Amino acid sequence: MAGTYLIPTAMLAGSAAERAVAAGTARRLAGGPVAFAGMESATRDIEGRGIRRPVQLADLDAAALAPFSAPPLPWAGFDLKRALIMGIVNVTPDSFSDGGDYADASAAAARGIALAEAGADILDIGGESTRPGSAPVSVAEEIGRVVPVIRALAEKGLCVSVDTRHAPVMAAAVEAGARIINDVTALTGDPESERVAAGSGAAIVLMHMLGEPQTMQANPVYADVTLDLIDYFAARLARLEALGVGRSRISLDPGIGFGKKDPHNLRLLNELAAFHSFGCPITLGVSRKSFIGRLSRGEAPKERLAGSLTVAALGLAQGVQIVRVHDVPQTFQMRAMVEALRCWQ
Repeated sequence: MAGTYLIPTAMLAGSAAERAVAAGTARRLAGGPVAFAGMESATRDIEGRGIRRPVQLADLDAAALAPFSAPPLPWAGFDLKRALIMGIVNVTPDSFSDGGDYADASAAAARGIALAEAGADILDIGGESTRPGSAPVSVAEEIGRVVPVIRALAEKGLCVSVDTRHAPVMAAAVEAGARIINDVTALTGDPESERVAAGSGAAIVLMHMLGEPQTMQANPVYADVTLDLIDYFAARLARLEALGVGRSRISLDPGIGFGKKDPHNLRLLNELAAFHSFGCPITLGVSRKSFIGRLSRGEAPKERLAGSLTVAALGLAQGVQIVRVHDVPQTFQMRAMVEALRCWQ
């Protein structure tokens, strides 16, 4: 809750980024094609709120800038030279967007194969809904839902992630072939999660969630949401490093919509670049989320494609390395356009 926080600003891409980096007026963001030409410095007031002021890159020493420019290490077998698409497969009857669509294991496996063929780099398999107000399911039921799907997809050589907050499910999923553990509680929801994840050798996505799914949207309060999450992830990374889990295994997800009101979501989305300071790839999950409908015309989840693509593109413009989505073919096309524009001379 003390000290100075840095937030990259003034993003550049394409030939403008090349010229600015060559001239020394901008720096690469996370070693990728995006550059940042400005920075905001934030300090907390007595109530913990961030006081932001613009600073020139030339006024910051190299040690302060270096964490934002260094590329993350390869993660989950990917070199991260391009943004990854994580396709969502919910083996549930009650997920907010597609609950019941793929509740049968064979339908879920077929869906995963279809998403891979459409361009998904990772298939994220979940057996418990964590939408606001959702009820938990038993560990045995969750394992019964996800393990057959994970095994079927892993046997085809596909990269599979398990979306779970329960240690026994993590262990069963990794044994079935999952290469990634994606936990909405950042390995805090089960007292055995840290130990199981650390010993599994799997890559890990640590997501921030304030509270529990049943109550997380009741009244989420932050002193300053971006700075609070920076402190949160710093503590989680330190804890896991003490357990022998290096940062090369970890991706960070700010958890848009998980214990956050719309102003919190919007601030985080505009300040995503701040999280590159940890040297971990950033995962962004905004697909079909309710804030898109609230900020538009109240569209149903499956009618939020345009908003989902827009926010994901904003994430790519801030160097996000992984986007978690329902609509893989459309996201693939969006990514292709973002990449083409970045390379335009």
